[in-house]
Amino acid sequence: MSDEPASDLHMLASQAISQPLVTHIYTADPSAHVFEGRIYVYPSHDIDAGVPFDDEGSHFGMEDYHVLRMDSPDGEAVDCGVALHVKDVPWAERQMWAPDAACKDGKYFLYFPAKRADGRFQIGVATGDGPAGPFAPEPEPIEGSYSIDPAVFSDGDGASYLYFGGIWGGQLQKYRDNVYDPAHGEPADDAPALGPRVARLSDDMKRFAEAPREIAILDEAGQPLRAGDHARRYFEGPWVHRYRGRYYLSYSTGNTHFICYAVGDNPYGPFTYQGKILTPVVGWTTHHSICEFQGRWYLFYHDALLSGGVTHLRSVKMTELHYDEHGRIITIRPYANRRPAARAAE
Repeated sequence: MSDEPASDLHMLASQAISQPLVTHIYTADPSAHVFEGRIYVYPSHDIDAGVPFDDEGSHFGMEDYHVLRMDSPDGEAVDCGVALHVKDVPWAERQMWAPDAACKDGKYFLYFPAKRADGRFQIGVATGDGPAGPFAPEPEPIEGSYSIDPAVFSDGDGASYLYFGGIWGGQLQKYRDNVYDPAHGEPADDAPALGPRVARLSDDMKRFAEAPREIAILDEAGQPLRAGDHARRYFEGPWVHRYRGRYYLSYSTGNTHFICYAVGDNPYGPFTYQGKILTPVVGWTTHHSICEFQGRWYLFYHDALLSGGVTHLRSVKMTELHYDEHGRIITIRPYANRRPAARAAE
């Protein structure tokens, strides 16, 4: 959803099922975790950088990260301040896009994408002593990393995996077998769609323990989703969580503006498409995370209502997420002004 008239924005605002977590700054792309008994949200920090709009997303000119802290889902979100700024990252020049965080052995790790001086995205890692930072970046990006939208999943056996990748401005379409070629583009509509990448992290959480591999997202017949299937195919924003022993991969479909999900039995997939988690929000982008707190599940997402629909000035929101008896996620409609209808995802 984008470019709505003011009257439509007013109506949608009155029907919104949730409100921004903070309003003193613009925030987006929330990655939520429970650390030390509290909810910590790691969003992008949207600013108006004065950069013209283009298909590469150059107008998303973010420079730093703020961490938000909540004692409970209905509590106040506290801005813990700047956790990392692009000027402190030796290898990065601009565009600090969607981050994520992880904890291991009392140390906290912030994963973030940024563009190098040559215009290519890579993913960096920074370390802190607490969940809100400040974080000290490694001097170089993670070797073998590329594209955007890092998301960490730590499994019950102690292994942690980094999922990443986004097409168009995220540059994923320019890679084949982890090798960059600027001549590469998106696959033909009847070819398998590009999938996110995943690599197991090293014990120190700062390196890949293996080469990234592509994840397959399959349809109900067991065939890869096609590149032309824009309502279901992967675009960006991977997130993985476990529920009842199964792995849920959720993601944005980009230009059709859905958050969808697929389910598998292994962190590497394959994952079989299940349905929609979130219908379109105000603003072009949609990005999310899923977090359990005290036995209840929550979806963190963003929209651009607070800025009057300015697509690069967004605000993080949250709402409770529900499963049906079969483990299917019930579709959430962000402007229904009520708890979503109790039915399985479409």
